[in-house]
Amino acid sequence: MTVDELAEGVLRGDRRLLARAMTLVENRTPRGRHLLRLLYPHSGRAHTVGVTGSAGSGKSTLTGALTHELRRRGKTVGIIAVDPTSPFTSGAILGDRIRMQDLTGDHDVFMRSVATRGSLGGLSEAVADLMCVLDAAGKDVVIVETVGAGQDEVEVARTAQTTVLVLTPGTGDDIQAMKAGIMEIADILVVNKADLPGADTLLGHLRALLMLNRAEGWQVPVQRAIASREEGVVELADAIEQRRRFLETSGALETARRERARHQLLAAMRSALIRRAVGESEGVSRLEEAVERVASREIDPHTAAEELIEQVRER
Repeated sequence: MTVDELAEGVLRGDRRLLARAMTLVENRTPRGRHLLRLLYPHSGRAHTVGVTGSAGSGKSTLTGALTHELRRRGKTVGIIAVDPTSPFTSGAILGDRIRMQDLTGDHDVFMRSVATRGSLGGLSEAVADLMCVLDAAGKDVVIVETVGAGQDEVEVARTAQTTVLVLTPGTGDDIQAMKAGIMEIADILVVNKADLPGADTLLGHLRALLMLNRAEGWQVPVQRAIASREEGVVELADAIEQRRRFLETSGALETARRERARHQLLAAMRSALIRRAVGESEGVSRLEEAVERVASREIDPHTAAEELIEQVRER
């Protein structure tokens, strides 16, 4: 099958071809990059939602419950579940797919597990491209659930239009939230497992923090939820819809699109430069030589990087 035929299948919403397309794009093959060039002009319509928070906060359960609610509202949904990388296969461990397997029978829901592969912020570098593929395939909402890597979760805010930060009582999440800078990354705050002791205290702390950090425009809502019983999920879906309307009517959507484009472009430039620097055996040798020089304190990392880049320019 040609790349053009594969792109046509994705635009039709063919699930089998969509899965093949996402594999090509995730693996960064030349065919995958060509496919992305064909699909990119057809993207930009879906509302993208990042669900982030510490490990054990119930992100997967909340994502599954939210997807059920969005389907009840007639929305088609794409889910990218960023899982830890297996130390044996370098693939995703698939924990999120196991926890959300009740969604697999719905043909209007497409879920993909992605390995972090050591990416900073818990997000694979391919996530933005995979979001584009799901968008082009006609999904109304694309949800990215992060691995839960702690304070580096700010990366999700650069990828999604709406960031949902999930916190739980009794785990010090209010302190962690302050350290992580939630005022900068969170568009919606959700206290999950709100039936546990300390939920009201956590809610109060978060609302007090938001009062001290009032900003023009969007006011970050703080909501309670018990995802395992799908309580609070209707309110969360309402808040996400309100956020989408705010972005569209305030002009913030266009500003955010430019910022995401800038971030994606810089990330693509870094990846392309690294591929050119170490894409063949000679490049790998130069890299290893530079590593040895840095490790022995013969040269600092910044100077070594500049030398490698200069060698790429000379070639």
